[in-house]
Amino acid sequence: MGHERMYNLLNDLSIVEVSSFVASPTAGLYCAQMGAEVIRVDHKAGGLDYDRYMLTKEGRSLSWENLNRAKKSVALDLRSAEGRELCVELAAKTGQCITNLPEKSFLSHGAMQAQRIKQGARDDMVSVRIMGWHDGRQAMDFTVNAAAGYPLMTGPEEWDPESAPPVSQPLPAWDFITGAYSAFALMTALHNRSATGQGTEVRVPLGDVAIGTLANSGTMAEMLYRGSDRERLGNAIWGAFGRDFQTKCGTRFMVAALTPKQWTGLVAAFGVAEGIAALEGELGIDFNGGDRPRFENRHRLFDLFQSAAEGFDYDTLSARMRAEGCTFEKYRSHHEASVDPDLVDNNPLFGPSPSNPSGFEYPATRSFANMPAHEAEDPAPAPFLGQHSEEVLADKLGLSSGAIAKLVDAGTVALSDQNADYTHR
Repeated sequence: MGHERMYNLLNDLSIVEVSSFVASPTAGLYCAQMGAEVIRVDHKAGGLDYDRYMLTKEGRSLSWENLNRAKKSVALDLRSAEGRELCVELAAKTGQCITNLPEKSFLSHGAMQAQRIKQGARDDMVSVRIMGWHDGRQAMDFTVNAAAGYPLMTGPEEWDPESAPPVSQPLPAWDFITGAYSAFALMTALHNRSATGQGTEVRVPLGDVAIGTLANSGTMAEMLYRGSDRERLGNAIWGAFGRDFQTKCGTRFMVAALTPKQWTGLVAAFGVAEGIAALEGELGIDFNGGDRPRFENRHRLFDLFQSAAEGFDYDTLSARMRAEGCTFEKYRSHHEASVDPDLVDNNPLFGPSPSNPSGFEYPATRSFANMPAHEAEDPAPAPFLGQHSEEVLADKLGLSSGAIAKLVDAGTVALSDQNADYTHR
């Protein structure tokens, strides 16, 4: 199975990734999709996420398979001193490392830098370390989301704010945002090294990404200004006109109107111009005056639009909304989205299924960035665990086949698990 890339723009960059779960592998994935050689190093039996649910009947993790596309895999005994030394040597040799191991682990920035100097390279190691909280406490997406307050903003509007339960979201959004930011931070550190010759350690706390985003969005300032929490809004959009509606055939869909064109388009598509004019006269306001009057009078508007929606089947109303240039989407389940022709089959983001370790064929993504001046290659497969151990140790560390064979015999290095039987998992 060849090591294909989706864009060949970072083909002069090698990165060692020592990761688990979501945020750190995401950072490596985005670099790999832009052409970097990303070498994921795991314990020889697999990292903490190697058998993360959901597993195929053969015992292969679909999560691991998709977060590690286009990477190379090296499997070492990371519980042994010899295996850890090889990992540090490999990271130091490449000069770039992404990890979510603790700073006080064997893979500290200082250890990698010292090894790099020992190898005769410059004092310019660049490492990106994804952490929990800035003070070293552990964190996961779902715990930092709770800390930042978002689960207490979701849920039906009519819930009692004193007794209503929190509603956690199923998407680990902070992990993915942290992964994307870490890839950006790595590129920034490499740019600085090119300009100054200096390496650096970059620490990206997951918790800081969450609480920092709360601040960057203006939400923190809003809470401090109002001196209290924002009310729950159900499916309404905060500060603008938008909500879910249901047609007479029972189809639910979401609309958003943040611009004058979006607003006038919805009014025309729903056929509520007369009702809007009557409401404006009653309230003494102009709904064309921007987001504020529409948001502050949202309940009256929602009733008007819902009543109109009940007079249409979805196909008719969606055609009317498309004709008026409205912004809307029908609610889909994950499975419905996965088989939707517009979202997947006709979307150039997706390419043909590569030879996945799971043996299961399904659409796979290219890079999210669409670069018309560059040809996007077909999606690359994830590696089998240890598939590139021999290749990487020979190419990066100059080890002979005999030396590698001794390490394999000693259990320090593991080769591909392609033929392993995981059906017992």
